[in-house]
This record gives sequence, structure tokens and C-alpha cells, in this order.
Amino acid sequence: MSNESNQSHGTSPEPPLTPLASSGFASLTAAPTGMRKWRGVKNSFSRYFVGTGGISVIIALGLIFLYLFIEVVPLFRPASIDHIATYDAPGPPAATLHVAMERYMEVGVRFAQDGSVTFFDPHTGEIKLEESLPIPEGVEITSFGAGEPRTQLVAVGLSNGEFIIVQHDEDLSYPDDVRLVTPKLVYPFDDKPMSGDDQGRPITSIGVQQGSDGSIKAAISTDDGRLRLIEFSVRRTLFATETTRNAYDLDSPETTINRLMISMDMADLLVGDAEGYVHYYRIRNPAEAQFMESKRVVSRRGAQALGADPEVTTMKYLLGTVSLVVGGSDGSLTQWMLVRDDENVRRLTEIRSFSPHPAPVSSINPEYSRKGFVTADDAGNIGIHFSTSHRTLLSKHVVDDRIRFAMLAPRANGLFLLDESERLHYYRVRNDHPQTSFHALWQQVWYEGYEEPQYRWESSSATDEFEPKFSLVPLTIGTLKAAFYAMLFATPLAIAGAIYTAYFMTPKLRGIVKPSIEIMEALPTVILGFLAGLWFAPFVESHLPAVFSVLILMPIGILSFGLLWSMLPADLRGRIPPGWEAALLVPVIIAIGWFCVVMSPVIEVWLFQSMPFSSAAEGLFSDSGNMRQWFTDIGITYDQRNALVVGIAMGFAVIPTIFSITEDAVFNVPKHLTQGSLALGATPWQTMTKVVLLTASPGIFSAVMIGLGRAVGETMIVLMATGNSPVTNFNIFEGMRTLSANIAVEMGETEVGGTHYRILFLSALVLFTLTFIFNTIAEIVRQRLRRKYSSI
Repeated sequence: MSNESNQSHGTSPEPPLTPLASSGFASLTAAPTGMRKWRGVKNSFSRYFVGTGGISVIIALGLIFLYLFIEVVPLFRPASIDHIATYDAPGPPAATLHVAMERYMEVGVRFAQDGSVTFFDPHTGEIKLEESLPIPEGVEITSFGAGEPRTQLVAVGLSNGEFIIVQHDEDLSYPDDVRLVTPKLVYPFDDKPMSGDDQGRPITSIGVQQGSDGSIKAAISTDDGRLRLIEFSVRRTLFATETTRNAYDLDSPETTINRLMISMDMADLLVGDAEGYVHYYRIRNPAEAQFMESKRVVSRRGAQALGADPEVTTMKYLLGTVSLVVGGSDGSLTQWMLVRDDENVRRLTEIRSFSPHPAPVSSINPEYSRKGFVTADDAGNIGIHFSTSHRTLLSKHVVDDRIRFAMLAPRANGLFLLDESERLHYYRVRNDHPQTSFHALWQQVWYEGYEEPQYRWESSSATDEFEPKFSLVPLTIGTLKAAFYAMLFATPLAIAGAIYTAYFMTPKLRGIVKPSIEIMEALPTVILGFLAGLWFAPFVESHLPAVFSVLILMPIGILSFGLLWSMLPADLRGRIPPGWEAALLVPVIIAIGWFCVVMSPVIEVWLFQSMPFSSAAEGLFSDSGNMRQWFTDIGITYDQRNALVVGIAMGFAVIPTIFSITEDAVFNVPKHLTQGSLALGATPWQTMTKVVLLTASPGIFSAVMIGLGRAVGETMIVLMATGNSPVTNFNIFEGMRTLSANIAVEMGETEVGGTHYRILFLSALVLFTLTFIFNTIAEIVRQRLRRKYSSI
């Protein structure tokens, strides 16, 4: 039946599959399955590998940021103190005049009212040595003064009109490789009292200072209100040392003098009184000493609020004796400095004030090596301040008694406090980075020796009393300035060249031009910087008219050539294949550049040598016929290594990046868009401006922002071609210093863990943040442009 049925339908039964055929079929079906599995494995591996790489990049950036942050955080920690010991003031039970300690904090010294000098262990109060000043019998100490802390010089005024000048010093030795500090007293001139007042009146105030040549000046006031200046000059010969003493009477203020301070250059005497005034005397030539002015430094209203008279309760010079810190009976703390006015006369000027104390200020003492100082008041409060950063790093109530003295150790890591009960409190101080604050880093600061607040970066100097200037504003402006001029030069050339190469140029010429420009990116920037600094900068300086001539004549020459080309007969223009026209511009560009350089001296003489056509033209020309001198004459500073040189040199480093990305973005615009535009009657130029540029705009914008990031982070070119002057302007003829170049220059000179070291890390963090901001903005704008033009 089945055979018949099959025959009736016109079909024949299929032959059974042989074993060979069966195996071949299985292999054909198994092969695609195996390939799919292998393809899936490769896809999974690629996905995880790329994902892992991306996550690793993010983690690396996060770790870089974390490391920079860890190095920067200590800059902004406040000061702290730890109590070590409290004991009765070592030595005889007399009122303390002065306490101090040496730099290793192994020996402290105490001067007392009875003339005793006690050296002791700061940690325990154990007495190590006792000395006495050579005070005549029946004579008392009536005043005390100290010089700049590093000199360790003190002076005591006596009731008989005499005074004693002495230094507390120490000898270092290392028996059995163990440091031994041996204290001693040193008398610079004589171990006997010296005459201060010829009338023998008690000395009520005394100030002393030692100059760099060993000379000493002392200022005294007597109980009858007279003010005298005594000068000791030293003349050293091969066989002897001669000391000469001269005394001079000064015009005394009509108020009660309670403080006398002399500057280290022996030029200025500042007198504080009991009515809240500071009086300034010019004493560089003592025989012609001159009273200059009086200035109220303590507020009458503030003092009355505390129930006190407006009195200068204490005042001290900071390190270097350039600026003065005044404490008043109103609790005020102000810093003053001699500043030249419009008439070139130095006047006492308040440059900053600090957080006031709730009680009259009783003690001010400066650090030995920085512009910091410690203060104390009648209510048992202390404060640690720093002038440059305008910071109050510590404000703390420490004892329930009046603090008479607060004295820092030479390294600012120890602190003595002496209260009214003659109890000495010893503290360990931690104050590693007082120089930094937002104000010091990002705002104008009134530095010592300057006429007004400024942005300055000066991290080191040859003098110990130098005030470091760590403003990041000049470095940040320098970074933006270098990037701005580099982008100003590179962006138009790179984008215009990329558009022409991708859209108009013949493929054969494009295959030569694009790789040639991209290979420029492989040039070491140190070579570009070397050429810019040593060859191009001097060339530009000597051919300034050529630079400006190129800016004017090059566009005119190119446009003129294009106009002439369009006017040629069509058959002549047809001999040049489409897309090769740019090759004809090469000799034109070379010829214009050569002409500008050759004519530069002629133009310079012609334009910048005096040509008295009229009186109105005077001042517009220079007798020297020198364009650089002309810039100087009209008030424009010109540096050989300037922003113009950097902009051109760094522009060549940035052009390949912008060109390559822009060219790819333009070239990859879908062909159907351009062909459709041309088919609808648009010209190639209209197609490029209305279709191609809009579609490629996300890529072009990304190219510009990546180029900007490249310019912001550039180091070697700006290091070698800028002059590295940290100025705060955008003058194209002046140099600059960038954040990256500053790190490269100064990192090798810093102490690891020091303030300068950490501020360089802070500048790296600022640079990192700037680059991150630029890249983030670029990505946001690129995505918006992409969404906007994705429908084209």
C-alpha cells in the first residue's frame, strides 16, 4: 500500500543516509556553533578587558587625586600645643625680666630683677648654671630690653643712669658622640656697666639692637622724660678691637615712654607710649636724628570698653625688623610698617590686624626664623599668629592668671609661659605650615618692603629674614596666558588646515599632508623649547617688524593670489587637478615671509626713527630706530622670552593634536549628507559650512579642548622659552611662569615635607583640577552638540 501510495503521488522514497554523509552534515552544523562560541569568548574577553582598562584609568586618576590631597591637607592644619611641665621659675625668688631657650630646647635662661641669670633644663626646671650681672651695690634694675631674638642680645637699665649689654649664648660639644650644650654669658664690650645718662637719672625704658657689622645702638628714656641714643661703633684691626661710644639727645615726646625698638639696619627708632601712640625717629645718622611722625595705634574707645587707658602695652619687631606688631590695652593686635607715600616719605602704616584678645595684651614675641609670633594677655589667653598668611593659628585659654611672658623656642617648637605667680609653663608646639592660607594663596598680600598689596611668587632668597611669597595667582595666570596665546595661534591654523585637507584636498596630497603633520606630534617638546628659547626668541627680538608684517601681509598675499587665480583663463586653471591648488600657495607663503624678514630693518628705521612732521607726532617715534626701544618708550615692557614666542612654539606642539582630531571628524561626515547637499544645488563651500561643519562640530570642539588641555599641561616649552617670571598680566611681550614649569624648576630644591614642597603639590592639584574642569566642560558640550546635530 505504501509503495503504491508513493507512486501515486509521483515521489520516490528518500535513500537512507550513509555513515559518511551523516558525519559530514554534523560537521557542517557543528562548525557555526563552535565559531559562535569562540566569538562569544573573544567578545566577553574584549568587553571585560576594555572595561577593566577603563576602570583602572578611573582608579589611577582617583589615586593621583588622593595622593595630592594627602600631601596638601597638612598645609591647612591649625597649630596645637601639648603641656610638658609646670614649675616655679628657677633661681632666686625675684621678679622675672626675661626667659628664653636655645634651639635644641635643652637649656633655658631666666633674667631676674635682682641681676641673677639662671640657666636651667626646660623640661624639669633643674638649674644648670647661675650667673650674676655686674650691678654695683645699691643699684637696682629699672628697665629691660631685648634685641632681635637671633642676636640673643639683652640690655638692662639701672637706677644710676647706667646700663649693661649682655648676650646669653652657648657652646656645643660632642663628648662620646653625645651633644652637650654649655651655656654662658658674653659681654660684647665690657663686663662693667656703661654710662647712659650723664645726669645719673634712672633709666625707665631701654631698647637695644646689634647691626651686621657688630655695632650696637641703644635707646634709653629717663624718669624725667628725656630720650637719648647711644651708639657703639666697633673698629677691628689686626692687633686690637677699638670701640667708640657716642651719645645723642633726641626730641622726646611729651608722653610717658614705655617701649623702645631699634631696627636691625640701625636706621629707625620706634617709641611706644602710655597714651596709645607710636613715634617714629629716623636715626641712620644719629648726629642728625630726625623725628618723623606720631601715629595712634591703640583705639581709645576699645581700651575704654575694657576699662583701661589707651596704652601700648607691648610691641615687638618681627623677624628682620621690617614690620612691627603692637599690642594694646584694648586687646588689639595690629601690624605696622614704614611705607613710602606719594612724596617718597616713609610713614607708619597699618597693614593688617589680627583677632583681638579679650583682655589687654601683655606679651608679644616673634619667631626666630619665620614671620610668626606668639601673644598673651592679662586673662591667661595665648595666641599663635602668622603675619604673611594673616592667620590666627591658635587661640586658647591656658592658665587662670595673668601671663607676663610668652616666648617661643628658636625653632618655634617649644613655648615658655610665665604667669603672675612666677610659675613657668613649658609646652611643646606643633605649627608646621603657618605660611599658607586661602588669603596668602589666592588674594593680594601686603608683603614687607612693598608699597601696596600684591600677588607675588618668591619662594626663596639669600637672607634668613626673607618673607616667602607663595601666591598661586601669578602661576595660574601664567598657565592660562601661555595656553591662551598657544591656542590663539594654533586653533585657526589647525582647524582651517584640517577642513581643507579633509574636504577639498585630493586624496593623494592628503596622504602626504596628514601623516606629515601628525608626525610633528612625535617631536620632543624639549627640542621645541630649546629652539624657541635659544634661536627663535632672539630672532623675533631682532625682527619685530617682520612679525607684524607677516600678520598683515600674509593674509593679504594669500587672498590676492586667490583672486588672481580665479581671474586666470579656465583652460589654464584646468591644468592643475582639483585639490592640488594648495601646493601653489607654498612658494607664495615662502616669498612673503622672506620679504618681511628682509624688509624688517628698513621698516624699523622708517617707522621708528624720529620724523618731525609735526609737534603732534612727537613721542610716537624713537630716535634709535628700534622697535623694542619704542615699546619701552610708550610704557610697554618687552622681554626677549615672552608670550609671543611661547604661543608660536607651543602652538606648533598643539597643532598636530587639533588638526588630527578635526580632520578625522570632518572626513568621517557621512557621504550621503554631502552628496545630497551637492545634488540639491549647494556649492561645495555652502555644503561645508552648512552641513559638514555642523555635523563634525562635536569632534572639532573635542579637538580644541584636548588641545587646550595639552597646552595647559605643557612643561618643557614654557620652561625654556618664557623666562619664568611670575607676573600677573596678559602682556604678549612679557614672559610668565606656569604651574607645571614651576613644579619642574623648584621641586628639586625643596625640603621633603616642608611648606614649599607641599605648596608645589598644591599647585599640581590646581593644575590637575583645571585640566579636569576643561575636559569635563568639553565632554558636556560635545554630548550636547552630538544630540543636537545627530538628526542631520
